[in-house]
Amino acid sequence: MTPEAALATLTAAREQVQAAHAKRSNVHLLRWGRRAYQPVLEAMRAYTDTRDEHSPDQFWCVEHEPVYTLGQAGKWEHVLAPGEIEVLRVERGGQVTYHGPGQLVLYPMLDLRRLKLGIRVLVEALEQATIDTLASFAITAARKQGAPGIYVAGRKIMALGLRVRRGASFHGMALNVGMDLEPFQRINPCGFQGLEVTDMAAEGGPANLDVVASALVPRLADLLGLNLLDASEPRSDSDFGT
Repeated sequence: MTPEAALATLTAAREQVQAAHAKRSNVHLLRWGRRAYQPVLEAMRAYTDTRDEHSPDQFWCVEHEPVYTLGQAGKWEHVLAPGEIEVLRVERGGQVTYHGPGQLVLYPMLDLRRLKLGIRVLVEALEQATIDTLASFAITAARKQGAPGIYVAGRKIMALGLRVRRGASFHGMALNVGMDLEPFQRINPCGFQGLEVTDMAAEGGPANLDVVASALVPRLADLLGLNLLDASEPRSDSDFGT
């Protein structure tokens, strides 16, 4: 799909969503701060498996401790030399990727059936919101045919992998903001041998995750026709049952 066609699909979907609701549905932004991956993964699964028709839609923003995640169909041959970094098999789509400090991870915890949104629309919204956010910092980025995610001059800057269960989405996207990119050299990122990876700081953009989140999240909400409610305060350990 061309960028123009993708944007047209998003525009049409947003109009359908807004027409289906007398007012825009709400989405709550939860800021988790810096967290190990496993507790957040378990929290995502629990929320998805126990939510009902009254459960609020949420965007979770988080920065993870170092970890490699391998998608449900991912091949171990793409994990080259993980060293001391843990590798976790997860249920999202896609191959292997790295999460670590300096990367903005956004998990859209949405009831897609209630919102009348297809998974393709959500993917395109995540991609377009990233492209628009990068453009706001004078970074030119684009989709790449046959390779999900967002690229700057062929270098990957955003990866995504989603899962839908019980009509609801979880997992999400990871935008490289200002991070140590060396761990990407220990894998074939997203299953592509020799794929170069970059971050916003290397492309002349900000290295502050809060600054980038403040630009990205409202754009994503708008593309999906949602009214953003920001919880503002970082979430506490008690939210994970610890």
